[in-house]
Amino acid sequence: MLPPAPRPCDSCPYRRDVPSGVWAHEEYEKLRRYDARTPEQPSAVFQCHQSDADSPRSRLCAGWVGCHGENVLGLRVALVHGRIDDATFRAAVGYQSPVPLFGSGNEAADHGQAEMCQPGAEASRLIGKISRTRSDLNT
Repeated sequence: MLPPAPRPCDSCPYRRDVPSGVWAHEEYEKLRRYDARTPEQPSAVFQCHQSDADSPRSRLCAGWVGCHGENVLGLRVALVHGRIDDATFRAAVGYQSPVPLFGSGNEAADHGQAEMCQPGAEASRLIGKISRTRSDLNT
């Protein structure tokens, strides 16, 4: 798995400037779980939504590492199990986002779920872009 991108993608659920309603309800719910105490967090990393889950181009979500920092169980587990290398781990732990991010997974999820029933024009545009990029999504 590749290190986080230099900046969170245009549809990253952690970005403060991304419209509500881009992702499915369950995708936003995943963000909340990383706010738990470290031993209670998911042991999986959070991948960027811009590539298929099993793509050789998959990378760590820049918004996820920017929001949660080094206190993420998934990063440690991925390093120990060889899913990420030491350089990717260091890049994630030292990551600083150049764009404003929500302060927690709960904040990001609350924002993202607020307009899920009626996504606005910008959210609809991003949904279309993601649907064309990802072959592993059911739309």
